[in-house]
Amino acid sequence: MSIWTAYPKPARAASVQRAISRWNPMDRDIRLKRLRFRAWHRGTKEADLMVGGFFDAYGEGWTDAEMDWFETFIEEQDVDIMGWAMNAQPVPVAFEGTMMNALKKLDYIPVAR
Repeated sequence: MSIWTAYPKPARAASVQRAISRWNPMDRDIRLKRLRFRAWHRGTKEADLMVGGFFDAYGEGWTDAEMDWFETFIEEQDVDIMGWAMNAQPVPVAFEGTMMNALKKLDYIPVAR
């Protein structure tokens, strides 16, 4: 008996978790707290300020669809996110729209204070 028959494969575990969360929706406050933590703990200070500052500026007013977008967005690499936000790299079609435009327009000077 293979170990993978007893436990899901790591790559599949994330998709299973997303499917479960659709059946058992997380409380909005808990979801926002989890997203805020992940936004502010990126790996580099610059990305923390950019992604965390964006979340703090807009996160409380997001719909479920916007939170879904953000959850997918924060799975991307910091260097890609920063490149998209600063127009150094083209934004993938999946991330184009009002959320990305808001990320690009946010004034990050007050965030760093």
